[in-house]
Amino acid sequence: MNAKALFIPTMISAFFFMGCNNNPQSAKEGSTGKTKTDTVVVSQGINSKGIGRFKDVPLTHPLDNTMAENGKEIYGAKCSACHKLTDEKLVGPGWKGVTDRRSPEWIMNFITNTEVMLDKDLAAQAEVVTCLVRMPKQDLTDEQARQILEFMRQNDGKN
Repeated sequence: MNAKALFIPTMISAFFFMGCNNNPQSAKEGSTGKTKTDTVVVSQGINSKGIGRFKDVPLTHPLDNTMAENGKEIYGAKCSACHKLTDEKLVGPGWKGVTDRRSPEWIMNFITNTEVMLDKDLAAQAEVVTCLVRMPKQDLTDEQARQILEFMRQNDGKN
């Protein structure tokens, strides 16, 4: 075998072994002793607020029908291609029961801060594992996101 024929397998092996470095010191940050990791937020269940600016979303009682109707129009234009109103998965998960599984804040943060939620929120990441696709950013205003939330509540039979 000539030198050229050995070069490529040698380089592939070198890159493989460099990527598999098990040296714990390589994960350290300078002399602080802190391990470098991306921040991942564990958000499970209805009490999680997700990641974003929504910390408290007051809900209307009774349901705001005008807001829900506006949310239904937005759903038809931006959401229905990927989400069914049942619990059946289309491209993304079905919406039935989402307001029982997730807090209003989590839903609002997911709608308006989708990319960060998918990168750092474990509940959002679990949806990607199930659906195999990331939800694209929809560029919705806070008001539109709130209208979608009200439509989700209506879809779940909330009053």
